[in-house]
Amino acid sequence: MKKCRSILIFLAFCAPLAAQQPAAPADTLSQSDFQIDEVTVVQRRASVIKSRISPLNTEKMTGQELCKAACCNLSESFETSASVDVAYSDAATGAKQIRLLGLSGTYVQLLTENSPGVRGLAQNFGMEYIPGPWMESIQVSKGTSSVVNGYEALTGQINVEYLKPQTSDRLSLNAMVSKDVNAELNMTGSWDVDSVCSTGLLLHGQGSFLDWDHNRDGFMDMPRTYQLNALNRWYIRTGDYTGQVLLRTIYDRRFAGQTRSVRKQLAHPYATDLSTRRIEGFMKNGYVFDHETGMSVGIITSASYHSLDNTYGTDRQWTASQTNAYLNGIFQTNFENEKLDPADFHEHKLTTGISLNYDRYRESLLLIDNILPSFNRSEVTPGIFAEYTYSYTELLTLLAGVRGDWSSTYGFFFTPRVNVRWSPFDWWTMRASTGLGYRSPNLIADNAGLLVSNRRTLFVKDAAQEKALNAGATMTFHIPAGQHELQISAEYYYTRFLDGMLADLDADPAKVIFMPMKSGKNLQYYAHVAQLEASMEVLRGWTWTAAFRYTDTRQSSFDAAAGVFRVREKPLTNRFKGIITTSYQTPLRKWQFDLTAQFNGPGRMPDNFKIPDESTQYYTRNGSIYHKWYPQLLAQVTKYFRTCSIYLGAENMTDFTQHDPVQGAHVEGTAWVNPYAADFDASQVWAPIHGWKLYLGFRWSLERED
Repeated sequence: MKKCRSILIFLAFCAPLAAQQPAAPADTLSQSDFQIDEVTVVQRRASVIKSRISPLNTEKMTGQELCKAACCNLSESFETSASVDVAYSDAATGAKQIRLLGLSGTYVQLLTENSPGVRGLAQNFGMEYIPGPWMESIQVSKGTSSVVNGYEALTGQINVEYLKPQTSDRLSLNAMVSKDVNAELNMTGSWDVDSVCSTGLLLHGQGSFLDWDHNRDGFMDMPRTYQLNALNRWYIRTGDYTGQVLLRTIYDRRFAGQTRSVRKQLAHPYATDLSTRRIEGFMKNGYVFDHETGMSVGIITSASYHSLDNTYGTDRQWTASQTNAYLNGIFQTNFENEKLDPADFHEHKLTTGISLNYDRYRESLLLIDNILPSFNRSEVTPGIFAEYTYSYTELLTLLAGVRGDWSSTYGFFFTPRVNVRWSPFDWWTMRASTGLGYRSPNLIADNAGLLVSNRRTLFVKDAAQEKALNAGATMTFHIPAGQHELQISAEYYYTRFLDGMLADLDADPAKVIFMPMKSGKNLQYYAHVAQLEASMEVLRGWTWTAAFRYTDTRQSSFDAAAGVFRVREKPLTNRFKGIITTSYQTPLRKWQFDLTAQFNGPGRMPDNFKIPDESTQYYTRNGSIYHKWYPQLLAQVTKYFRTCSIYLGAENMTDFTQHDPVQGAHVEGTAWVNPYAADFDASQVWAPIHGWKLYLGFRWSLERED
């Protein structure tokens, strides 16, 4: 695997530099003054990079950051991030979801190399289908992003860059096994076919073989998982032409529910069997017409087929498939008037193009012996966009974009977005953004965690298109502190939904009710998020980051006690999050020590939630039940050798777990939850459901020769 470091090699001009002596003036040096030697200066680049010149509020997580934790897949890559939360969607299937700006990850546009990535049916486990050792970097953009990549970024955008065959290691291996006997093996390789063509092969295998029941409720804490994942890509560059082709296939199988020992003792055991098959690919073609003006054209095409066959117990089955095709044609050029701007202070760039997205769903749901109406549907969405970028030296950058799209399901919609960056001083940068985002809902996939309960779920076939306004502002300070720099950032974002569907968990403990916001009941859904973050390399090789985020996410729900709709805190959403991370790498990069502490705030539970017997994890305020805040601790030690490294780490070292995450009456005479009781519910999860985890891993790489 590509080594988790960044090395800058300079050719020294004087020996005193190596001896850390003051350098003489350049005009006094001569060949007779000293013997010229070659000196290698090793400098550790920041593992999380925040651009100073981009108008977007973007942070880039490099491979070095991804190596600070086990990082088995994309969903686990944000354990050290203050911006993105990761949580389980239920206590039965092991599905993970992210949150950005206080809202579900379904409102984040997740791309793989700027082509459609995790969306539609892939929302549940799609992030777990991107192995950590495959990723070169992750870019996280908060708020409104560029209109070039579409209209779906309601709260932000995450773009994953895979390893590139022209730059990655010739061959690398990454093997890991954890305390719960979850093992995985990754292999990546790349080679040059000729002077213009390179290819790479990425392989991943994973297996979890044992049933673990930490709290003895009869249900597995984590599913038994079997996954095979393969990717092949080609890179071609000749003259002004660049082309890329990528093809990936996935097979994933998950078994969960009651443990095997419990199922043998019951006449009607409960098990979940989730089977997924996916194939996808993209092709990119780019040509530069004029290097001086940057005039170029790019065409991105992609296609994917995703099928799933999921069974939940004996009375729920979800079968679905999604076919997606995507086209994005982009033209870009710089233009300026040399007569009006002879000093070249001003820069103008125009990006314009057309796009086309096609989705075809074939979906059926069997619930409690009743076959619901077919959810088959198709949507074609052509669009056109234009984006203008203006820059005045390094002081000001303005990014303004518009796009118009027409959906065969929802008709025409308009997407304006504006981002601006102003840096009055080198050490002070301000950003502001505002714009609209849209999304076609997939009610079953978006709320699949609700299927592991006996709530009666009233899915609506014709759901309203989701539309949200997002606005935000950030300030970043780069403060010199001796030979180092203290970076402090403060940000605030507001997201308000103008249309869409609300899932009401409060109205009835036996139901989940979906309501269109424009139902005449003045329904609301919005989120306020404020975050403060500071980071610094306090000593050479020793970095610290501390952050605190406050979240206020509210939506309308029915208050049965009062008999009216009220705007209340969204259930199962943490009010705050604090995080402290520190990393130390010894001189000559022999050892690395990483430690992360998380402080997760309280959140409201749905109405009619029953506090487990003798549990002290909850409190009551204003008639509502809240779970308390809880800490988590992660640590990892890495020993580096010449071509390999060994890492030992632990997660959830505080061993904090949610009491009775699977709710419901018990099987008579046992401590096992009865999955067929009326009050069975495994969807109300707010904390880890498994205890501390120890893992051991090995990385080896054969580096590419310069």
